[in-house]
Amino acid sequence: MTAAPLLLHVFPSFAVGGAQVRFAALANRYGARWRHAIVALDGQTDCAARLAPDVPFEVLPSPYARGDAAPLRLRRIAALLRRVDPALLVTSNWGSMDWVIANRLFRRGPHLHTEDGFGPEESRAQFPRRILARRLLLRGSTVVLPSATLLRAARGTWHLPEARLHQIPNGLDLTRFHPGAGAPGGDPPLIGTVAALRAEKNLARLLHAAAILLADGTPLRLLVVGDGPERGRLGALADSLGLAASVQFAGAIPDPAAAYRSMDLFCLSSDTEQMPFSLLEAMATGLPVAATDVGDIAAMVAAENAPYLAACDPAALAAALRPLLRDAALRAAVGAANRRRSERVFDQEAMFAAYAGLIDGMTMRVRVT
Repeated sequence: MTAAPLLLHVFPSFAVGGAQVRFAALANRYGARWRHAIVALDGQTDCAARLAPDVPFEVLPSPYARGDAAPLRLRRIAALLRRVDPALLVTSNWGSMDWVIANRLFRRGPHLHTEDGFGPEESRAQFPRRILARRLLLRGSTVVLPSATLLRAARGTWHLPEARLHQIPNGLDLTRFHPGAGAPGGDPPLIGTVAALRAEKNLARLLHAAAILLADGTPLRLLVVGDGPERGRLGALADSLGLAASVQFAGAIPDPAAAYRSMDLFCLSSDTEQMPFSLLEAMATGLPVAATDVGDIAAMVAAENAPYLAACDPAALAAALRPLLRDAALRAAVGAANRRRSERVFDQEAMFAAYAGLIDGMTMRVRVT
């Protein structure tokens, strides 16, 4: 029997995040259809716990250390590529670009690159040298982008060949993320957010917005699900704003579906996003959303939710939250519209089929040749 094709996935981090969760869902959907080798460049592998028992995978250590010079990094990557000999190299975001270079220089094997957005350093504008690098290095690769914003960048800024570009919107399991049986939360209403506590998620903006609302007499509670390097700073900020009694930091929750069902509304306060899974999960749960108007968010939410998108400013975010906090009927109507849109547009089976078609097509060419 011919062994299943081996896919080598390179992530800057395999901690729980949008790209990592999507990969785990895809791998779980298809089980033993492919074998997987995973490299986490920062050594964090928490998302491996989300892979089902029937998924054949191994986690490989990074072949180089932080601080190694570029020539040494490329030689060690090339050696690993030759040793593992994957049917397909799958890289993720800018942090894996050394692997793209090594593959082009030393191996020239089939390559699938996924771009899910930009880090805090490029939240306002892309670096010219990175634009040029993507333009040159990804021309021969198959490139997958979840959002229309990233597709426009790949076409108009990176000038990649149209035939190499594939927009595959993120999807999720609508049977797992669904509205609760009854009205969630209690009194006062519960604002929830689910995010890695990193600088670009700007949870400080949400805390400042909450302080503005409480000061003008709008009651609320706030649930923050997630962990990360900003946790200590955010806790101190909540205390300094007088929010200690109103905010709960719940930490990371492996399966947040029940946490969404406890919320009355969802808030996303990021400086930069593309097509965030947390927003999809909130919409599928039937929640109204107040969010900063970044990335594809305006195109994702239902039309009824559009008035509650805001500029990247605490006062603007507070203004988007205020009517939803004060009107339970409005929350129910907007949340129901978001659930209907999830059912029409964001079911994960369409996402799975699109990725499987690409992967099978690329690995079939390898087997045939």
